[in-house]
Amino acid sequence: MSKRALILIDIQNDYFEGGKWELDAMHIAATNATSVLAAARAAGDKVIHVRHEFESDEAPFFAPGSTGARIHSQVQPLPDESVVLKHQVNAFLGTDLKAQLDAAGIEQVTLVGAMSHMCIDAAARASSDFGYATTVIHDACATRDQEFEGQSIPAAQVHAAYMAALAFAYANVVSTEQYLAD
Repeated sequence: MSKRALILIDIQNDYFEGGKWELDAMHIAATNATSVLAAARAAGDKVIHVRHEFESDEAPFFAPGSTGARIHSQVQPLPDESVVLKHQVNAFLGTDLKAQLDAAGIEQVTLVGAMSHMCIDAAARASSDFGYATTVIHDACATRDQEFEGQSIPAAQVHAAYMAALAFAYANVVSTEQYLAD
């Protein structure tokens, strides 16, 4: 059995065009995530989908039970793939994600999804801290423009800054093409 797991984080309808919290180039990230998902399934890797729901109907996005909180059609889970429901930024916090990985003997974790500067960052750091060899596929992740003290930071810069930080100490950060070539 494979010792690798692919974790798809928050590839949910609200992040796509027309959703309540649209991300920059989410369709590209999802298309790349779909390629990685197909490869993981073919290799027999463990596949875990993480889905975020806020705990209030007044949430700005991912409202409980909403269409926007559903996993996007491009990466629908198969019946034998688990779906972890989270209510926090970090997919490990308050969930059984680590227990699932440990029960399956996982040593290597690959992350795709959204948002680069939030849930991907948190999961990558936690994964590394828990001792998993962690890979982030940068072009299978997406984010959006940010603002800090009146300064607008374009999504591409937000994404690059977070990928650079993760690559420095927490994860192997590669493109979909590089990952699939290995």
